Amino acid sequence: MKILLVDDDAFLRDMYAAKFISCGHEVNVAENSSTALGKLQEGNKYDLAILDMVMPGRSGVELLNLINEQFPSHIKKCIFLSNQGQDEDIREATEAGAIGYIVKAHSIPSEVVETVEKLVKEHDER
Repeated sequence: MKILLVDDDAFLRDMYAAKFISCGHEVNVAENSSTALGKLQEGNKYDLAILDMVMPGRSGVELLNLINEQFPSHIKKCIFLSNQGQDEDIREATEAGAIGYIVKAHSIPSEVVETVEKLVKEHDER
């Protein structure tokens, strides 16, 4: 799977990227929405975007809404990976088109990879 991972926390971004890469996925990272949008403007296309909810500038939901408007064919699916786990956050993400929402604090990185792969597979089987 080709993944765009967007998170403003460099340590977490690099840790999750390394874990996905070690499981055979291709990962491009971005530290914010502007960098992510730049990658899409360059013509990059992804099977999955993994977005943080809270980032400087634009929230993950605002970024997903922009992607849906400006680059609807560049990202097939989106999952949120965030420390924000309120029902309102999850509802907002789902309404924007996310197929899943994972709270970072509830999963170790290998579980995050497993959950992401499971969510993508379930979505594909629908």
